[in-house]
Amino acid sequence: MSPGPASPRPPLNRWRLVLLAAVWLAARAAEPPVPAPRGGPDTVAALRERIQAHVTHPRFARAHWGIHAVSLETGRVLFTANSDKWFIPASTAKLFTGALALDVLGPDFRIRTSLLAMARPDARGVLAGDLRVYGRGDPGFLVAEAGGDWDRAFAPLLEAAARAGIKHVLGGLVADTSYFRGPTIGSGWEYDDLTWYYGAEVSALSVNNNAVEVVVRPGTRPGVPAEVFLFPSTPFVAVSNRLQTVAAGGPRRVNLGRDPRANVVHVRGTLPADARPLSQTVSVREPARWFGEEFKRALHRRGIVVRGPVRVVDGSSPDPAPSPSGRWLELGGCDSAPLRDLLPRMLKPSQNLHAQLWLLQAGAALGPAEPDETSERAGLRALAAFLQRVGIPTGEVRLEEGSGLSRHNMVTPRALVRLLEYMTRHPHAAVFREALPVAGVDGTLRSRLRGTPAEGNLRAKTGSLDLVSALAGYVTTAAGEPLVFALLLNQYAGGERPARAELDDIAAWLAGLRQHTRERRE
Repeated sequence: MSPGPASPRPPLNRWRLVLLAAVWLAARAAEPPVPAPRGGPDTVAALRERIQAHVTHPRFARAHWGIHAVSLETGRVLFTANSDKWFIPASTAKLFTGALALDVLGPDFRIRTSLLAMARPDARGVLAGDLRVYGRGDPGFLVAEAGGDWDRAFAPLLEAAARAGIKHVLGGLVADTSYFRGPTIGSGWEYDDLTWYYGAEVSALSVNNNAVEVVVRPGTRPGVPAEVFLFPSTPFVAVSNRLQTVAAGGPRRVNLGRDPRANVVHVRGTLPADARPLSQTVSVREPARWFGEEFKRALHRRGIVVRGPVRVVDGSSPDPAPSPSGRWLELGGCDSAPLRDLLPRMLKPSQNLHAQLWLLQAGAALGPAEPDETSERAGLRALAAFLQRVGIPTGEVRLEEGSGLSRHNMVTPRALVRLLEYMTRHPHAAVFREALPVAGVDGTLRSRLRGTPAEGNLRAKTGSLDLVSALAGYVTTAAGEPLVFALLLNQYAGGERPARAELDDIAAWLAGLRQHTRERRE
């Protein structure tokens, strides 16, 4: 018996097509990322195809890519995507701050910290009133780099006090932070960031990056509290230790944080007896007072007695009566390293406190437009004027602080590239370039792009926040052509590969490009 006619297939209506497409996309997104192609692309066309395939993969379906890459020799655009759209820059915002500081202040600019009084000490070394430490934002009092030795960190200022002939201060020690005006945190910094070193308070008197490292290690045996140390050691920060040592191989549950209202570090949980030491770096509240208290102790160790307490004076504090001459006298002081040496300390490790301090320095140099204008706002006015000189249109850069920590900052990839292009023609171009992290060598790029054509070649600023990853800077292709680029990835939750690896693929392809843009073989 012959088979009957085949049953007709039901028609694929629009909703079934949508459902099938959704299932196919979900399956592709669930696939592990295709390994990045090895070797540099032969042509610009191949580079474009490679980047386009990369950024349009389904794993980025909910993310936003902004890319702009340009030849510094020919001006030719190698790749661009959403280059005029706003993106959160994270710490690539420091490129603007660093360039501004170099432009306004110059590479030889130094920051002076002064010792002031209403009169000079008498022949016996007695100072009748207060000794005032007047800070102007020097970020170089780094106790950790002095091996935890406070006296070494304060040595230039201690020498200045000794040279001034001070032996006994009848008054107190005044920590004067009035050089900067406004709040001690950057605009848009979030509450959850303020406990940690990257959200440290900003002050004209800063010490040890206004943070302290908390180190924990197991106790001598199970059942006893774990050991908790502060580095550098300081009585200004207290420790509440409820971290118990448990048997080797036991659970490691360490909860560490600082009281948001006080300088008390709380450590809780369990630490196995065979665990390795752990550390976290937390911010220190009231850094100017911390500076004053530790400097007073250092003076005492030097044989200079300060009888009265430490007081903090900021821009809103009423100033004591002036000296008979009508002004405070500088008894001595010390100068920071020049900006050319300090800029890498900000850009290479991506130091937020330093970045905000440099924005405030630019604001202090410009001066307030009105009596109640903050130094941050004045710094942003200086930045706006600088960007106008650079030729970046109004609206392409919207920064509200200097570090990139604010999630309200917005820039376009094109603006980053224009800034970087401009800085290659700037009188201090070499200083700016040398301050950037080098791929596979130092700073935030020391462990990235190793084994690729970018290693030792690419110089760029990284940026990272929750759901944000960025990279912008300079690289030379395999054809010997210098490029400038900006890569920004926003709203990407990540997957099997970290977001920074997705950017590094593109950076390595730029470095490996074997065609010069003067050539026309595509």
